Amino acid sequence: MQLVSKSNILIVGLGLMGGSYAKALHRVGFHVNAIAHKQEDIDYALEQGFIDQGAAFPDPELIGSAELIVFALYPHVFKQWIEENQKYFQPGALLTDVTGVKRCVVYDIQEMLRPDVEFIAAHPMAGREVCGVRNADDRIFREANYIVVPTEKNTPEAIEVCKSLGRVMGFQRITELTPEMHDEMIAFTSQLTHCIAISLMTCNDADHIGSFTGDSFRDLTRIARINEDMWTELFLDNIDALIHEMDLFAAEFGRLRWMLASRDIEGIKNTMRKSTQRRIALDQGK
Repeated sequence: MQLVSKSNILIVGLGLMGGSYAKALHRVGFHVNAIAHKQEDIDYALEQGFIDQGAAFPDPELIGSAELIVFALYPHVFKQWIEENQKYFQPGALLTDVTGVKRCVVYDIQEMLRPDVEFIAAHPMAGREVCGVRNADDRIFREANYIVVPTEKNTPEAIEVCKSLGRVMGFQRITELTPEMHDEMIAFTSQLTHCIAISLMTCNDADHIGSFTGDSFRDLTRIARINEDMWTELFLDNIDALIHEMDLFAAEFGRLRWMLASRDIEGIKNTMRKSTQRRIALDQGK
């Protein structure tokens, strides 16, 4: 398929991310339908005008009319949904997703999928510390990164459509990674950071911390307000890569503690210089 302004797109899973996709795609002229778990979420999206039709069940008509389907579901729900409902896909339909882990999803989906449809995985590196369609906001995609995760089973045409999807929604940088490399990088850049934020919020039981915290604590713990069901599943689905990154972090944190305990002033300063240089490079998009 080609991604054109009149393409019929279906969003399956109308939470924060699915709702944000719907807003972004409807705003630029696509016909956007949605399937959600709750009728109230469909009603809200219809009232706000960022979907054209919707259902709180796997509506065969909505599924069969879609040229492109975006799945915004938990990994285990995603696979189950495909098993139960792929019979409704139109031939030639293209599927993509927003799932935060890939190895445990991509290969299983591609293995079970009908041969006349194609799944090309993607991961929008954007989000908020709140959930639900009422918090959907397509502005979170601006200046954000978008990762396309192809395998040898994907066609060049599908990869290009997936990249085009990222571009029309306003992502700043679009890259390609294998499922393995994706999960390694996500363990470091996303899952580890959530683990650190959680640990910061739970390592000290001091009361009324809001009265004496500064911006540094608030910035570091912004993502500690977390969806425990979703993130527990994502952590466990990527457990080997995440534990590896946690071990590297613990070792580096221990090294900094040792330098402090031993009054290694030059070692502390060198570590801070290295940190500063890497942060500058990050700010410059490197």
